[in-house]
Amino acid sequence: MISIGYDVIGMVKKTPKMFFRYNGKDMSLTTIYNQNKKRRGRSRYLLSVLVDVVKDGKVIPAKVVYVRNRNKRKEYLCLISTDTTLDENEIIRIYGKRWDIEVFFKICKSYLNLSRECNSLSYDAMTAHTAVVFTRYMMLSLESRESNDNRSLGELFLYFSDEMSDITWIQAFQMLLQMFRTMLSDNTELSEEKINDLVDTFMNTLPALLKSQLQAA
Repeated sequence: MISIGYDVIGMVKKTPKMFFRYNGKDMSLTTIYNQNKKRRGRSRYLLSVLVDVVKDGKVIPAKVVYVRNRNKRKEYLCLISTDTTLDENEIIRIYGKRWDIEVFFKICKSYLNLSRECNSLSYDAMTAHTAVVFTRYMMLSLESRESNDNRSLGELFLYFSDEMSDITWIQAFQMLLQMFRTMLSDNTELSEEKINDLVDTFMNTLPALLKSQLQAA
């Protein structure tokens, strides 16, 4: 992925046969972990170090983030990112979203027979089978949410969804424009007619597409 211009975020196994260059020496992830002081408290990660990945004579800088294993508190997991500018919490967040995708495919393949149930060579049949499997997954996800998530109780879920929904960009722009009009009215001696003229002049300078969207709203 690096060769085509994309950075990588993934999980690395703590195998003693895999080495990373750290402080000029080739070490395993376990050795690097044991040589550093860990973060205390409720931090989302235990340790973050910069290493070099040496492959085919090429040196690739990377950041390794050690995170707690939620299932086994005494163990840790290792996440690696070739984008060393990313914050540790951002690396964890991005990998968390990727892990949801991995879980989805694992369930579809292992439990919902995505790869074994349909043996047809017809493209339409394979597409239909995939749609059926995905529908099964959505039904299971809905049942799981309604059983475990308190926000799914009747209309309460809809209220939470409405509360968390973001305002549109057009609505935000309208709010800023109204605040600007109020500021001019409260802090200047301009008449209402003059303020309207200023706003109209500003609106006329906007791109046609944006202007039409604001007028429609």
